[in-house]
Amino acid sequence: MKKNDENKELLYKAVLLLKTEDECRAFFEDLCTPQELNAISQRLNVANMLTDGKVYNAIVEETGASTATISRVNKTLNYQAAGGYKTVFERMKGDK
Repeated sequence: MKKNDENKELLYKAVLLLKTEDECRAFFEDLCTPQELNAISQRLNVANMLTDGKVYNAIVEETGASTATISRVNKTLNYQAAGGYKTVFERMKGDK
């Protein structure tokens, strides 16, 4: 296994060990710079809005994301999806 793959596996295993929202928040605040955390959370929000059928202009207004970011997220959702966004959004809706 390549080192980058090993690094990713360590990250995935670490995330799965987190049990509460507070633990998750602390972990990601330790792991990421504020800019990285903002970028990741913005992409998740953009994906959620696209899944809900919002249009680019509304997403730009509400999130401040660039159209390039929105386009990349949209491409992932529609053409390269591994199913992660779908799984998370379905579970979030089930928790409401």
